[in-house]
Order: sequence, then structure tokens, then C-alpha cells
Amino acid sequence: MKNMRKAIGVAAGALLLALACVPVARGDDAAPLFKQKCAMCHGADGKGDSSMGKTLKVRDLSSADVQKQSDADLTAIITKGKNKMPAYEGKLKPEEIKGLVAYVRSLAKK
Repeated sequence: MKNMRKAIGVAAGALLLALACVPVARGDDAAPLFKQKCAMCHGADGKGDSSMGKTLKVRDLSSADVQKQSDADLTAIITKGKNKMPAYEGKLKPEEIKGLVAYVRSLAKK
């Protein structure tokens, strides 16, 4: 019985440690990645006001039109690309893409 409690305690501790190491996709964590990969076209604020954004006629990421899309839709667009937007599949990790989706969501509040 004593060994069983000890084993359960070790397993619980290992589980807590594993959960603490799982990255959480948050928009503020993805800000540097957005700046590096997206801001050239979408602008630092996501409104598409950059010269490249105006040339390509990119969408304002804070707009209701973009914000009403599901997370799955935004993930697919970032992953596979759409129209003139390049695909980031194989260039970004799934958790980075998830972070970018969270960052796009945060632009609605700005």
C-alpha cells in the first residue's frame, strides 16, 4: 500500500510537470512572430496599411469580416495560404499558427 501511494504521488508529480511544459497559444506570445512573418503586408497593427498591404489589397485583420471567421478557417488560411497570401505549412509549427490565430483575435480589441 505504501509503495502504491508513492507510485501515485510520483505519477501525479510527473503529470503536473508535463502540463506545466505544454505551451499555451496566446496572442501576445505571437506578436514577434506576427511582426516577422505578417507585418510586411498586414502592417504592425494588422490593418493592412503598409505599402505592400495596399498594393496587395490585404484585408484588415481587425475587421468584423475577418473576426467572424472561425479559428479553423483562420488556421487553414495561414497554413495553406489563400489568394496572394503564402502558405506557412512546413514553415511554422502548428502551435505557432495557433498563436498567430490568437494574435489576430487580439487585433479586434485594438
